[in-house]
Amino acid sequence: MKLTNTNWKEKDGALCCTIDTEGYLDAVAIVVKIAMLAEKHKHHPTITLGYNTVDISLTTHDAGNAITDKDRKLADAISADV
Repeated sequence: MKLTNTNWKEKDGALCCTIDTEGYLDAVAIVVKIAMLAEKHKHHPTITLGYNTVDISLTTHDAGNAITDKDRKLADAISADV
């Protein structure tokens, strides 16, 4: 599944995105892909799994939970690879 529009937005001090899926197993598959990208980037988002949605929130803990270049790079990778 290739995401064409992830709609990243800044919300409550985090870089956030909601991905709509066809159902639960598609959502789980996306979470696994994001987890593998996060490991590769050594940067881990907060992920909330719903029945047919995946909510992603990115901040950098070492920077006081602010949005940094690490967050933007991981968001770009997620948009390109998931």
